[in-house]
Parts: sequence; structure tokens; C-alpha cells
Amino acid sequence: MKRVLFFLSLLTATISLASAATPAVGEKAPDFTLSTVKQAKVRLADITAKSDVVLVVLRGYPGYQCPYCNRQAQDFIKNAAGFAAAGLHVVMIYPGPPQDLDGKANEFLENKNFPSDFDLLLDPGYEFTNLYDLRWNAPQETAYPSTFLLDRQGKIFFRTISKEHAGRTTAAEILDAMKKRKR
Repeated sequence: MKRVLFFLSLLTATISLASAATPAVGEKAPDFTLSTVKQAKVRLADITAKSDVVLVVLRGYPGYQCPYCNRQAQDFIKNAAGFAAAGLHVVMIYPGPPQDLDGKANEFLENKNFPSDFDLLLDPGYEFTNLYDLRWNAPQETAYPSTFLLDRQGKIFFRTISKEHAGRTTAAEILDAMKKRKR
């Protein structure tokens, strides 16, 4: 009986892992709720109800602060006025092991002035990363750097996923995608 129960639980876990797939352009983004470094809960559906969303998956803390993540965040902050003019809310996901992830995220936020329409959300234990099938499961890795643009219904109309550290979407690419969408 124990073997049957073990087999059934293993089968269920395998099926649920197999069903996780990175959402594609045209699909509705899976909803999630994560916390900020100040422990405020943020739900994706609440943000998309008010504006289009730039959802950026950083590498978080893979054992060090990623210089490419820092550069991308600074680029987005520098172009915050353009994002606001385009009606975009920026959500950055910071994944990593749960122990002291909030401390590492606060370290990441040093020297960055996030505007009010920017959020940095913590993904301790990779719940979001696994939901979106973006887990870069290798030593010293966390998540594949990715960017999604979502409309007010939560539908994805742009996405990039990089399988390398430096492959990042720039603010200019996001703003260009918004211009093309509005034509």
C-alpha cells in the first residue's frame, strides 16, 4: 500500500511539473501574489486591472548581485518617465533561496530610486519562477532573465527569455513594443 501511495504522489508531482509551461504571447499570464521587501502583498491581477505591466524576471541572488540585473534596473529607472507616459507599471521579480532574500533584495535596491509605479517583488523558494517555468536549475543560477508585457486583461503581448546572463530587454525595446502595439 505504501508503494502505491508513493507511486501516486510521484505521478501527481510529475504531472503538475509537466503542466508548468512558460506562458506564450497571446496567453493570459498566470496570476500570483508576492511580497515586497517591506512585506506588502502585491497581486498581479490587481496591477493589470489598472495598467499595462512590464514583468521583468531578474536573476535575483544566485550567490552575488548580478551586474546585468543592476544595469537593466538602472536602464528602466532612467526611462521611468517613458514607462509612465506609456501607461506601464514595472514589476521586477527577485528570486532566490528564502534565507535572507529580503536582505539581498534590499542590497540590490541600494543606489536605485524606484518610482511609485515600480515594484520589486521577492520570490523566495522559486514559487513564481516555477509557475512560469523559468527556473534556471544549475549551480549559482536562479531564473532565466525574462521580460513580459501584459495588457489590462493580463494577456501577454510581448515576451523575451534569455538562456544567458547578458540577454536583457532594454527600456527602449519595451517602449518600442508599446508604440507598435498602439498602431
